[in-house]
Amino acid sequence: MSLPTKVMRDGLLEKRSSGLLQLWKKKRCVLTEEGLRLHNCKGSSGGADVPSSAWGSKAKELRFERMATVDCVEYKRGLVYFTVVMVTGKEVDFRCPQEGTAWNAEIALALVRYKNLQAVQTGRNRHLYSAHLGSTGEDEEL
Repeated sequence: MSLPTKVMRDGLLEKRSSGLLQLWKKKRCVLTEEGLRLHNCKGSSGGADVPSSAWGSKAKELRFERMATVDCVEYKRGLVYFTVVMVTGKEVDFRCPQEGTAWNAEIALALVRYKNLQAVQTGRNRHLYSAHLGSTGEDEEL
């Protein structure tokens, strides 16, 4: 069981389906320190006034460790269109209203923050490993 992660943003996004028609489907999206969780709406079209009980408990998760970048930002008719590119090359398309802080910016910043923390942790681990190897007495004076 994993520890609960901090929720950075919670709201609605539209995700383009990967099917033949590529329809836009509303998702309740929860941005955390670990990634983006996408909840389906049971039944109705998933408007902002939908009660929380109408959102599915099962969520698809796009984890930052599997994300490469947030790309292809385009502004059309009051909407922001953007793509999350996974390390496998798979692209997931989203759109959201243009007002306020755009989801693409928040996802991109959270992804950069995650990758930076991973790099710092990797550097610390290397430093600790090399310090451990160096403590074998090899550098002592004879």
